Amino acid sequence: MRHAIITAGTKGLGKKVTERLLAKGVSVTATYRSDRDKALELLEEFPSQKESIQLLQADVTNTSDLERVVKEAISRFGRVDYLINNAGPYIFERKKLMDYSTEEWEAMVRGNLDAVFHLMKQTVPHMREQRFGRIINYGFQGAGEASGWIYRSAFAAAKVGLVSLTKTIAYEEAEFGITSNMICPGKILEEWKEASIEDGKRVKDEETPIGRPGTGEDIARTIEFLCHEDSDMITGTIYEVTGGLDVIHRHL
Repeated sequence: MRHAIITAGTKGLGKKVTERLLAKGVSVTATYRSDRDKALELLEEFPSQKESIQLLQADVTNTSDLERVVKEAISRFGRVDYLINNAGPYIFERKKLMDYSTEEWEAMVRGNLDAVFHLMKQTVPHMREQRFGRIINYGFQGAGEASGWIYRSAFAAAKVGLVSLTKTIAYEEAEFGITSNMICPGKILEEWKEASIEDGKRVKDEETPIGRPGTGEDIARTIEFLCHEDSDMITGTIYEVTGGLDVIHRHL
C-alpha cells in the first residue's frame, strides 16, 4: 500500500487530496494545526479505512513537529511514497512589504519554504530506498516566472524560492525514481476548497474565463495524476490550475 504524508490534510484543499488518495487505496498521514474536531471528521467519513488514516497535530513552522510527523508515519506505515506539502501560512491582510513585521516575514518563510526543506530531509532517504517517490509543493499563479505579487510580498518570495527548490530536487533525485512538481491553485475560496467539480459546474462565475469557480477537486485530481507511477516523465514542472483567471493582477 502506498503511503502519503499530507500537511494540513484535514481541511480545505488538503482534505480533498486526502479524500481522493484514500479513495484510491492509499494510506494517509494527515496533519492539522489546531482543529482536531475537523480532523476527526475524516475517520467518520471513511469508517472502513480508519486503519489507513493517521491524524497528527503539527505546526509546519516547528522543525521538531515535522520530524515527529515523518517518524510516526514511518513507524506506523513503514514507508513514504507521496509528500504533499499543502500547508503554508498566509497573511490575508493586504499590505506592503514595509508594513510586515519581522515575525510575519519569518513565519511566511519558515512555513512556506523552510518546512519543505525539513520534510524532504526526512522523507527523501526513504524514497531513495524505495526507488520511488512523489513530491508535490504548492505555489501561486506566476510563481514559475517569479512574478511580483502586490500586498503578498513575503508569501510570494517564499513560494518563488520554493519553485527553484522544487526544480532542483527534481534534477537531483530523478535517478532514484523521485519526481518533484508544483501545483499552483487559482481563485479557490472558502467553501469551494472542499467542493467537487460537479458542485462548481452548477455555479456561474463570470470572473473566471472558464465560467465556473475553482474547487478543491480540481487540485486533488491534478495531484493524483502527478502521483501516478506512470507520471515519472513529469518532474520539475509548475502546474497552474486557474481556469484562465489572472489572480496576480486582478487588484491592479
